[in-house]
Amino acid sequence: MSMADKYFVDTNILLYAHDPSTGLKHKRSRALLEQLWDSGRGVVSTQVLQELCINLRRKIARQLPVEEVRQLIQDYLTWEVVTNTPESVLRALEIEVRYKTSFWDALILQAAEQSGAAILYSEDLAAGQKYGEVRVVNPLVTPTPTS
Repeated sequence: MSMADKYFVDTNILLYAHDPSTGLKHKRSRALLEQLWDSGRGVVSTQVLQELCINLRRKIARQLPVEEVRQLIQDYLTWEVVTNTPESVLRALEIEVRYKTSFWDALILQAAEQSGAAILYSEDLAAGQKYGEVRVVNPLVTPTPTS
């Protein structure tokens, strides 16, 4: 698989996909995730899974019970999961300073970079912006095919 074959997905996109109350964002996020499930090219990180656990139980309109969250996380373990290490934290600090992002966004960028993903799907970072080899795409603005 080349770099262009991997797509890192930020927490907000996963969250919208599991929250029907978000309307168009839900539809677009779901469509994107379905493409990634079909292609087997989705990548997340331990940070994304941790944030998803919290947000599915606190931030969405119909909060999910722990068992349901556990099952979802289990499903996402079939994707490539980047594990954050102490080195990841140090690299994120470099990215934060270089690109003037928040530390948490830098940690996401670090994980996308580490996985070799060319695309980072996110609503939080500047769409179209390149951070090293990683380009940010907001799939909620323009639905983007993964093929």
